[in-house]
Amino acid sequence: MTPASRIAAAMARATRVAAFFVAAVIGLAGCAGLPAESGTAPASGRVDPFAALPPPAVQERLLALDPDHLSDADVRDVLAKAPAPRVILLHGGIFPAYLMMKSFGIFLTRMGYPESAIRDPESGDWSYSPYDESAKIAGIVAWEYERSGLRPMLIGHSQGGMQAVRVLQDLAGDFGSSLDVFDPRSDKFEARSTIVDPYTGHPRPVIGLSVSYASVVGAGGAAFLLPNQWPMIDRLQDIPDTVDDFTGFSLAVDLVAWNFPGDSERYRATGTAHVRNIVLPDSYSHLFVPLVASLPRDLAVRRWINAWTPDGHEDPSTLPEEAQRHVLWTADVWYSIKRHWCLEAQRLVRAARMRDGENAPAAVASPAG
Repeated sequence: MTPASRIAAAMARATRVAAFFVAAVIGLAGCAGLPAESGTAPASGRVDPFAALPPPAVQERLLALDPDHLSDADVRDVLAKAPAPRVILLHGGIFPAYLMMKSFGIFLTRMGYPESAIRDPESGDWSYSPYDESAKIAGIVAWEYERSGLRPMLIGHSQGGMQAVRVLQDLAGDFGSSLDVFDPRSDKFEARSTIVDPYTGHPRPVIGLSVSYASVVGAGGAAFLLPNQWPMIDRLQDIPDTVDDFTGFSLAVDLVAWNFPGDSERYRATGTAHVRNIVLPDSYSHLFVPLVASLPRDLAVRRWINAWTPDGHEDPSTLPEEAQRHVLWTADVWYSIKRHWCLEAQRLVRAARMRDGENAPAAVASPAG
């Protein structure tokens, strides 16, 4: 298929989006067994994050896990008993794009991730708006890390992906020399720009903190026309050291994000961050990529997702046609989320044991930058 014909086909699909959207939203709202709309607010902030660790027997099983190869049973029987980092979902900017990230949040809970580690503790919302201050999200990163000892993760869709990159750059100090902590329970900034690092026991600024993982899909394009995104012009591709692993997804043809054939290297590390660029097939829809709440209900699809690894070459063609339009993105993001869930929990266990053995928390290295 020539580039021109691929673009024409994409435009034809775009004309069908409105019709499909109503059905998709109705289907999402009517899914049997969805978590309660009001949600469960996470527990209040803990002074000592090490107090939340599971019993020693579970800790041993946790430390024995291979973060790069985690099964459904590993998640259900071990990780689910350990503390989980906050997963901050950032939805797109056009109503009702938030329903797409709600769908992804529900997917995560059905795969075994704690709902309380996803939903906002004050509002119960599944995701955050790209029209919020990026400094607010950066402040939540600091607040969560101080109380849990686990670095959060950022997942952004469309304009929410632009916001995720902006948060990384905020944490790097690219937009100012100071950031305040944000308490999501009270929905207010705190009058401080430092936290007590739970690993060292010493104060440190919010600037310079890092997240463990961030991922964006469908970022850029038409959103650059919005005033709130003007600061990201010529900056969206730059990924600073305030994230360990970053994955940028684009569609082979995306008329919203202005992706076209051959435009595959959209993101680059400015330092030591590990950055991957992945191009999804042109059968994927910019709007519907995260509409995945139903995937875990199909056992064959669930097994395929859990077995997927970045260095594997699993063929999705044997899966139902609808699943084929989502599983490459879904499996890759789920792989990274459960991997960093495991790594952060293991690090917390090792730090607790070092602290208890040496009685010197200042000797424990902080993972947050």
